Amino acid sequence: MWRRLPPTALFLVVWGDLQAADLPKAAVSLDPPWYRVLTNDSVTLKCQGASLPGNKSTQWWHNGTLISSNTSTYFITAASPKDSGEYKCQTSLTTLSDPVNLEVHIGWLLLQAVGQVFKEGEKITLRCHGWKNKQVYKVTYHQNGKSQKYFHRNTVFEILNATGKHSGSYFCRGLIGKNNVSSESINIMVQGQAMPFIAPIFSSWHQVAFCLGMTVLFAVDTALYFFIQSDLRSFMGDWRNRRVKWKNQTAKLEEPQSQGPWDK
Repeated sequence: MWRRLPPTALFLVVWGDLQAADLPKAAVSLDPPWYRVLTNDSVTLKCQGASLPGNKSTQWWHNGTLISSNTSTYFITAASPKDSGEYKCQTSLTTLSDPVNLEVHIGWLLLQAVGQVFKEGEKITLRCHGWKNKQVYKVTYHQNGKSQKYFHRNTVFEILNATGKHSGSYFCRGLIGKNNVSSESINIMVQGQAMPFIAPIFSSWHQVAFCLGMTVLFAVDTALYFFIQSDLRSFMGDWRNRRVKWKNQTAKLEEPQSQGPWDK
């Protein structure tokens, strides 16, 4: 007898014909976007990627160790040095993401950035961050030992159109209370022209096409199930009718005939 495959089983059949290379990668993002934070800062990591209907579980890895299999968001409420390292994630319809590195520093002042390597034409964003979000006054941003920008109060420093001349060592200095403090330096590198924004678009269309394919397969499976069920009911009805007719005919053939006066 034909039986309808449940959606999960149907997916596993299709999954068996797919290779890991056919699936898009998951992606990890930071919120706020700074990969360098101070102790006691809160950090949210988000996993982006398609999931199976009814299966939204997400696996998280920290320095190669599985740490969670629940939601697409991983929270760090009060960061400590032990939270430093590489984070990866994976959903039910993606392969393992590229690593995102988180650095947790100890100190009063930290120069934060969204990355260390940029393409020409991209925006570089820097932030002079005080411990426990303390206000920083008379902030100066330095590149290769030279002052580049001054703010009376702590303000994000943006370089809108990065070029090779913006590569170098950066740090910031400012007042926290009466203390004049400086951050550690970080190295920023600006490389050739930025590539067109193609790969993420292709990846999203790849996910959409895959999900549409799964939806079509599920619809075909459902339609096939109801068709077979209907056809099977019709067949069973015909078979019962033919069986009843056959029994009636057999009974008539076996019924004894009455004897005539000549048979006596």
